[in-house]
Amino acid sequence: MIVMIAAVAENNALGKDNELVWHLPNDFKRFKELTSGHYIIMGRKTFESFPKPLPNRTHIVITRQLNYQPAGCIIVHSIEEAIKKCPKNEDVFIIGGGEIYKQALPFSDKIEITKVHGQFEADAFFPEINKKVWKLVQSELQPKDEKHLYDFTYQTFVKK
Repeated sequence: MIVMIAAVAENNALGKDNELVWHLPNDFKRFKELTSGHYIIMGRKTFESFPKPLPNRTHIVITRQLNYQPAGCIIVHSIEEAIKKCPKNEDVFIIGGGEIYKQALPFSDKIEITKVHGQFEADAFFPEINKKVWKLVQSELQPKDEKHLYDFTYQTFVKK
């Protein structure tokens, strides 16, 4: 199954200047639980936003740069090529950024969204989720607290 996973504001904001615009420790924990042990597909800028590769995951990086070779990564040049590099009977996670999500949408079976309740200035956005194509099957509100400045909701969508 191909799963897109993202934290997204109410205005579909993902981030600004290659960084998230919020800090949600429980969302990081959930991301780690869901993606550990799996292939993760991302664009070059998303990969470069990490201090180091994420442990216990196989990184596939999509780039237009022909000579890009970070250690320990599988380098490809399209979403189709990235998907072909993944095992057939395992969950694969698309982790960003905005352009990669847009390209991956037609290939995806499931979307795991952390909907951050707020509007944020951003330069990267998640594509619109078409309710005619996607069905919300799970929703769990997480109220703000001392570690989380914003309310957020875990949402799971599956293709109809």
